[in-house]
Amino acid sequence: MQKDIFDRIISFLLGASWALALLGAIIIFKVFIFLGLIFSIFITIFYIFIILLLILLLDSFSVNRQRLEESKKQTKLLERLNIN
Repeated sequence: MQKDIFDRIISFLLGASWALALLGAIIIFKVFIFLGLIFSIFITIFYIFIILLLILLLDSFSVNRQRLEESKKQTKLLERLNIN
């Protein structure tokens, strides 16, 4: 099955987002550790929450694209059944 350019871009962005989430959380924690452990953990959790929302947004783009493709297939089938 061949993916179109939109699916490839979304897949790439999802992978990059997960990498950004993991590496970014470590970097954010290390940058803010001098302000205190509790504050650093709070900022890191806030960062992870924001990144996970962005990942959810990208995933919803992918799901909506698949839903659109399925609707197009069903419409073609229904039109073909209606004509015959």
